Amino acid sequence: MEFKRKKEFKMIEKISKGLSLNKQKEQTVLEILPHEDENSKLLRLKRGSWESQKEPWLVYDEKGKLHALLSIETLSKMIEHFKNAEKETLFLKLEKSILQHLPLDFHDVWTVAMEEIKKSKKSDMDFDALIKKIKTEHPNLFLDLKDLYLPEGASVISTIER
Repeated sequence: MEFKRKKEFKMIEKISKGLSLNKQKEQTVLEILPHEDENSKLLRLKRGSWESQKEPWLVYDEKGKLHALLSIETLSKMIEHFKNAEKETLFLKLEKSILQHLPLDFHDVWTVAMEEIKKSKKSDMDFDALIKKIKTEHPNLFLDLKDLYLPEGASVISTIER
């Protein structure tokens, strides 16, 4: 049994380091134990304190599986951070797609793209296809390399001097 406890605490220490918890001794660790009443379980404090505000609390179930116990406030903050990260990722993908199509005015293309996204209400959108569509509908928002074509033998310097 002692070997199992050492193994458990090594796992907890590894997880604690991954969660960047500074003082592992303050980490609250609980164990779920069976109870006489089949509708009840017993929680035993293995390490830490019942008054600890440090989250997450780590809980071992009867099968030795490790769980994390969080307050609703912390869980809500985590969900909000995940949503913001997802939103930021989508914005970066949209920005990349816009820039690949050589916009004359990035913000104008961004505005049109955001309006199209709001209209479509798709959760998974192909930004490259969206920007191509915008480029065909609003060609004036993008640089056309054909406009920069110089006849053979002409130089940029002689064209500018005219």
